[in-house]
Amino acid sequence: MAGARPEGTGASQTSGTPQGTPPGAPAAPEQVTSELLELSLGYLYSAALHTAARFNIADHLADGPRSADELAKAAGVDGPHLFRLLRFLATKGVFREDDEGRFHLTPLAQPLRTDTERSLRDYIMVRGEPVFWQSAAQLHEAVRTGSTAFENVYGVPFYDHVAADPELGRAFNSSMAAFSETLSNDVVEAVDFSGATTAVDVGGGRGGLLRAILRRNPHMTGTLVDLEPVVAGHVLDTPELTGRWSAEAGDFFASVPSGADVYLLKHVLASWPDEECVRILRTCRAAMPAGARLLVINAMIPAGNEPHPGKTIDLLMMTVLNGKGRTRAEYEALLATAGFRAARLLEASPHASVIEAVVAD
Repeated sequence: MAGARPEGTGASQTSGTPQGTPPGAPAAPEQVTSELLELSLGYLYSAALHTAARFNIADHLADGPRSADELAKAAGVDGPHLFRLLRFLATKGVFREDDEGRFHLTPLAQPLRTDTERSLRDYIMVRGEPVFWQSAAQLHEAVRTGSTAFENVYGVPFYDHVAADPELGRAFNSSMAAFSETLSNDVVEAVDFSGATTAVDVGGGRGGLLRAILRRNPHMTGTLVDLEPVVAGHVLDTPELTGRWSAEAGDFFASVPSGADVYLLKHVLASWPDEECVRILRTCRAAMPAGARLLVINAMIPAGNEPHPGKTIDLLMMTVLNGKGRTRAEYEALLATAGFRAARLLEASPHASVIEAVVAD
């Protein structure tokens, strides 16, 4: 039954008491009230992060701490308002104010810089745009009707809207590349590619994962496949990869290049409902020779009440796309329907579990 927790999973359960309450101790009413009110205003943290990213505040702190007035002058914004914003973010560890009123970068603020290897600035920027805010505001309607909030607001599927707005499309593709960049090395470290010579990255965006694989495995070549506007901005054309890659515009519902040793589906299936996922998987299966592997890379939703990225992504999918987050069992069921057998699971990171699958006998 949907939503039921399997018996005997051993999953931890939370009591619903506020953070900081000792185990077994009753929560004070005022503590419950305070935490619930804080949760109800959570959107303000998203807005504050988006604002800090928009004005490149982290970049302005790269050379050392500065006061809000100094930062405001550098960013071209209002000093008192910026101070209040940074003070608010500092309550969650994003920036830190010292006793002299200067703000510092913190580990949580570092990814807001544009010049770091694991920058999330573009991702956070786009998630603060109206297409996401307005869709989230209609989440209640999606829950009432079983529909997709974005389509209720904009009248078309998300990807159709992005395709019709080149500026938004570029920003969205850049944001996804930024998110992918933070995870690609984790995946490459978790998966053994020593026995493979060719890879196809299906729906691979700008090719960040494929680039990481080819860098780590100089014996391999690879092909990136995605829609034309996406692959046009690929990141594969580097001296160290010369002659080892190709980038092809294509539709993974129709066909993908055949004959490779490894096929990659990273953060693809969560964007689609079950029927479309099976279509994508069958397209890959038709292209795979005997002995080839398929790597399905997504956050896997665990049992229990603990926070997990997969649960957050699932709500985002319900809001913006007609997809969903899934448990390991649900992904394995999709694979079986499409003619695959799940061979093993590799935990690269909470955002990127890897199911290694082969064509079923």
